[in-house]
Amino acid sequence: MTLNSPAPSRLGWLDALRGLAALAVAMHHFGLLDKLPHGARVPQYLDLGFFGVMLFFLVSGYIIPASLERHGNVRAFWTGRIFRIHPAVIVTVVGCLLVLPRDATSVQGFAFAHPLLSATANALMLQDLMGVPSTLGVLWSLSYEMVFYYFVTALFVLGWHRRSAPIAFGFAAVALVLGAWLPIGAVTVDLASTRHLVVSGAVLVVTAMACLATARPDLTRWGALLLGGLGLALITLNGRAAGFETMLIFATMFAGTVLHRLEHGQIDRLPALLCCAFVIVCGVTAGYLYDHGTALWHTWTASWAAFSTAYLAAWGVFVTGLLLRRRHVPRWLSGLGTISFSVYLLHGPLMVFLAWKLRGHPLTGWQGQTALTLGYLAALVTLGHLSHCLVELPCQALGRKAARALDRHFPPPAQAHADRLPAGAVPAGRT
Repeated sequence: MTLNSPAPSRLGWLDALRGLAALAVAMHHFGLLDKLPHGARVPQYLDLGFFGVMLFFLVSGYIIPASLERHGNVRAFWTGRIFRIHPAVIVTVVGCLLVLPRDATSVQGFAFAHPLLSATANALMLQDLMGVPSTLGVLWSLSYEMVFYYFVTALFVLGWHRRSAPIAFGFAAVALVLGAWLPIGAVTVDLASTRHLVVSGAVLVVTAMACLATARPDLTRWGALLLGGLGLALITLNGRAAGFETMLIFATMFAGTVLHRLEHGQIDRLPALLCCAFVIVCGVTAGYLYDHGTALWHTWTASWAAFSTAYLAAWGVFVTGLLLRRRHVPRWLSGLGTISFSVYLLHGPLMVFLAWKLRGHPLTGWQGQTALTLGYLAALVTLGHLSHCLVELPCQALGRKAARALDRHFPPPAQAHADRLPAGAVPAGRT
């Protein structure tokens, strides 16, 4: 899911889309459709959770590369990402461990059986690509977000970041042609190989982050290449999701970037529209061709129609939001978008908490189910708002302070050079 907070004056429509996406995922897991008349049939034709996640990925693709390119500071970008993601995840997991009993917790059993291995893989946010169950089920999508950040970083330092269209085109083509043949978990065949991959991945990521932290151009390039290479190896050889879904996720995110470039005049209309149309067609067709049998276990959808329709619907909602981006956005919807990350993290634990407290006292009938649904939504929004205000915002502010402190104490070479120039001089190569 996207993990950025755009300015409401210009990008409130993105907040609205994130709010819709978070609500869709929460209601999917809550089983809202099962509580509606004839609603139990809908998941066969439209997977609400997959719709929400793909909508999140489109928003990420639209805004994340633009954020990095606008500031041009790889170290600051990663400082912001770490302080944006990890504190909220850590607080949520710790809260689950403290509040929920062991026999009714949303924390996966693997985390208790293999705490160090699980903690390492989940701290890297690569667990879904390392054969390790996510500590919280919804964290699987963050593995793909993280690899997208790896790719964006590598492309930026190589100067290839404007090539979003051919990259999206390539991922979509691989999803369509090789989607059923890409290996699933080819590296982590047992616990020993899983441990080896996690340890190796941790060494690579820590080394890469150390290189990025120096802000030296040569070391930044090395670090970015390490991250990009690791990400490409993981999604190609050791995905947990079906191969066509994995490749489609990255095609979708880079297609979101294409739409951003189109809006800002960085790409011609025809290639941008052809690229996005190709990605959409490949997504729908790949679902039709491959989302059958055991593939359904990996996509967590009920049928190929549920996959393809949800994918098409995510694109439809995103494009509609893009076309209406200059219209007024309801405050409640943009507000839901600002707390969407906390809502995404907390909706599962809240469901488990309610089930635990209501054990032996089920709410039956439409009155009981309506009360349960409204109570769940009210509690979720309240908890999401508290988490956003008490955890997310302070940690984001701390991340900005950390980035400024790094720039002061370990200035990038160009900045250090600029500090030694006479007043009014402009460093070479800057405009």
